[in-house]
Amino acid sequence: FDPRHYLGTHCYSLPKTGPHRLRFLLESVKDLRETLQKKGSTLVVRKGKPEDVVCDLITQLGSVTTVVFHEEVRETL
Repeated sequence: FDPRHYLGTHCYSLPKTGPHRLRFLLESVKDLRETLQKKGSTLVVRKGKPEDVVCDLITQLGSVTTVVFHEEVRETL
C-alpha cells in the first residue's frame, strides 16, 4: 500500500482513496491472500513507497530474476 494514495489530490485536495474504496481494497486483498493460501501460496503485503518496498523485497529474497509492474495512468490538467 503506497501511502501517497491516501493523501489529498493535486486539485482540491480530495482524498485519492476514500473510506469505501479503502474497505474494498482491504477486503479484496484479504480474499486474495486466503485464496492463495488455500492453493499453497501466499501474498506479500507491504506499506511504503513501491520503489523502496520492491527494492527491499528483492534484497530480502535474494533470488529474484524478474520484476513486473504497471504504472498508474495520471491525468494532467
